[in-house]
Amino acid sequence: MKKLLLGLATAATLCGAGSVFAGGGKPTVAVIEFNNETSAGWWSGGVGWELAGMVSNELAATGSFKVLERSKIEAVLSEQNLAASGRIAAGTGARIGKLTGAQYLIAGTVSAYEENTASTGGGISFKGISLGGNKESAYLAIDLRVINATTGEIDFVRTIEGNAKGGGMSIGISRGGFGGALGKQQKTPAGKAIRAALIEITDYLDCVMVQQDACVDEYDAKESRRREKTKGALDLDD
Repeated sequence: MKKLLLGLATAATLCGAGSVFAGGGKPTVAVIEFNNETSAGWWSGGVGWELAGMVSNELAATGSFKVLERSKIEAVLSEQNLAASGRIAAGTGARIGKLTGAQYLIAGTVSAYEENTASTGGGISFKGISLGGNKESAYLAIDLRVINATTGEIDFVRTIEGNAKGGGMSIGISRGGFGGALGKQQKTPAGKAIRAALIEITDYLDCVMVQQDACVDEYDAKESRRREKTKGALDLDD
């Protein structure tokens, strides 16, 4: 895995040109395809790149990052045969990093997903359309890694969480969505949890990579609370 990430970092650096300070001092980043380690029903082919694209859009919207296009990253991965093999000669990453394309490679893995639907009563059915008073919730965790494209080392790592709840009357027909493979999720608790997590990813990266002020302490405190909560849940399972 480390060799693959180093290979991807090399590919990302090939996608740009100029000095490491290109883009007015903004970090130059490439968001690669997300992975999934859960049994989430909304995950299907193409979702990994859709999530990467959504994070790219959020980062670009902050105005704090220079974000490389997915098409450039995929083209270089294909040309260098790195998507499958992850091959890279010793020292190549450091040399290419000096040329600067992407300074940082952003990778994410969906490591946890939970959803719950509880009936609140009052369900009815009319001409095949079901309406029910269901209360729904969804929880999502993404393990985030920021890889230095020059050294291949992981500079930042954090587990980002997204929570969402929905309630009241719900219509049993799905309409609208994010588009693509996530097209049916926009207004669902799952879709809202995904969006919450991606926005949190953006805020975290803007904090630790750009702002680097008191917000870092706030995120460290939030991470400590998350870890304590997780440890407490594990103790209950014993």
